[in-house]
Order: sequence, then structure tokens, then C-alpha cells
Amino acid sequence: MSASGGTKAIVAALAANLAIAVAKFVAFLFSGSSSMLAESVHSLADSGNQALLLVGGKKAQREATPQHPFGYGRERYIYAFLVSIVLFSVGGMFAIYEGYEKIKHPHPIEAWYWPVGVLVFAIIAESFSFRTAIKESNEIRGGLSWKEFVRRAKAPELPVVLLEDLGALVGLVLALGGVGLALATDNGVWDGIGTLCIGVLLIVIALILAAETKSLLLGEAAGVDDVKKIETAVVDGETVTGLIHMRTLHLGPEELLVAAKVAVRHDDTAAQVANAIDAAEERIRAAVPIARVIYLEPDIYSAKAASAGPNPAATPGGPGH
Repeated sequence: MSASGGTKAIVAALAANLAIAVAKFVAFLFSGSSSMLAESVHSLADSGNQALLLVGGKKAQREATPQHPFGYGRERYIYAFLVSIVLFSVGGMFAIYEGYEKIKHPHPIEAWYWPVGVLVFAIIAESFSFRTAIKESNEIRGGLSWKEFVRRAKAPELPVVLLEDLGALVGLVLALGGVGLALATDNGVWDGIGTLCIGVLLIVIALILAAETKSLLLGEAAGVDDVKKIETAVVDGETVTGLIHMRTLHLGPEELLVAAKVAVRHDDTAAQVANAIDAAEERIRAAVPIARVIYLEPDIYSAKAASAGPNPAATPGGPGH
């Protein structure tokens, strides 16, 4: 996995979540707190999710085959989508069930110092993990807001870790609030309410992750900046006189397919056109290094062909093109 895949952030989150999951489960055994049980399952699910991201990154590095000529870059999207499913089912639904049971059959929290101590420790550990994810993200997000970064990032790992860590921190605060109110009022129902809130939070985060990774799985075009760079690089003003239309598609976070129909002069020789196409491909790769698969089709410019450019529904190379 490339550096942009956020391997450091994933490993940091995995180490933190494994330690926290064990601590939370021990606290549950001593205290009987449903919030602690929900949080221990949450941390265990997060650990599994980070393992999935690492596996996806490893599988995505496989070489292309005749059956998969564009490689396996989208493996990272598939495993990120699995993360949202695990977070929804194992984390969110379990917490809602456990919270409902605790509200229906409340019981006091025993050995209060166990859940309180573990939750404080978990907040500190998750904060370090979250800090690492923020630092890694800041290196690549540029001037984008955090919302824009999550929505536009082509590498899914960092947005996943960011949302998981944020959800973990908010969930820990909810758990601490539930345990604290249960202890203050001597009413275990508050522990169940805290658990329910954790479940709702995890489901919301899971749905956001599912929506974003679904878009990546369907296939997203290059970012606006990269599209502009490619459009500028294609035309040399001599043999390649213009860009008729272009389509881009991310085959993976660090691999872009570019397919374009370019305008050439009607009196150019085949050798001149071929040399111009080769030169255009070199300029594109220099401008956008992740543009690794490039198909350029020369054509004589016509207004009818150019009019199909902005319309993705138009079929490149169809009648009249």
C-alpha cells in the first residue's frame, strides 16, 4: 500500500483498538456494564476493520492478469465497503440490542472504578490514534475541508480510519456519560440508554462509509484538478489541435484510466499522428503520474463530435463520432 493509503494510521488504530477491546471486556466482566460490553465489541469490530483494510491494500498490489487486465486496485474499495458492513452489523446492531436488553432488564453497575478507569484510558489511546490519522490526512488533503476530503478521497483507508476514530471517541464519551448517570442515579437504565446511543452512532457512521465506498466501487472520474491538467497536457497546438471529448476512471486509488478523442489536422500523415499521440501520452503521464492506462483516438475535429464531450451518456466512438 502506498503512503497515501495511510498504513501508519491503520496500524496505529489497530494497535490501539486491540488493547482497548481487551481492557473494555475486562471492565465489563467486573462491572456488568452494558455500555462496556457494547464498547468492547465496537473496539473488536474496529480491529477487524483495520485488518480488512490492510488485507485489501496487500491484495490490491497484485499484478494484472489476462482475466483482470486492469489489475486489482479496486480491492481496496471492496474491503473498505466490507468495513461499513461489519461496523453496521457487528458494532451498531449489537449495541442497539444490548442497550434494549439493559433498559428492559436494568441492573446496577458493580465495581464502578473498572469501567470509569478503562473509559478514561480508552479516550487517551483513541486520541493518539485519531491524532495520527489527522496528521496523515493533512499531508494529502491540501485545501479541502474535512467533509470534502472524506467525500472526494480516492484512497478509502484514511477516511475510514478518521470516521472510525471519531466514532470511537464520541462513543467513549457516550459510554462514560451512561455509566456516570447510572452511578449517580443508581439506575442501570442510563447505562442502557448510553449503549443505545452508541449503536445509533455506529450505524450512522457505517451508512456514511457505505455511501462513499459505493461511489468508489461504481467508478469515479479523476478529480477536477487532474482533469484540467490532462486537458492541458493533451493538446500541443501543432498535430493535436484540440480535445473533442474525454472520459477518466479510477481503476484504483493510484491508477487512472484516460480515454479521449483528440482532434488532428486532416492533412497529417499516419506517422505524424502516431508520434503526436505518443508525445501526448508522455505529457499526460508527466502531468498526472497516476494516469497509467491511456487510450487516445485521433479524429478530424467536428462540432457534432465535440458536442458529446460533456455528456457522459454519449457513447465515445458511436455513430457520427
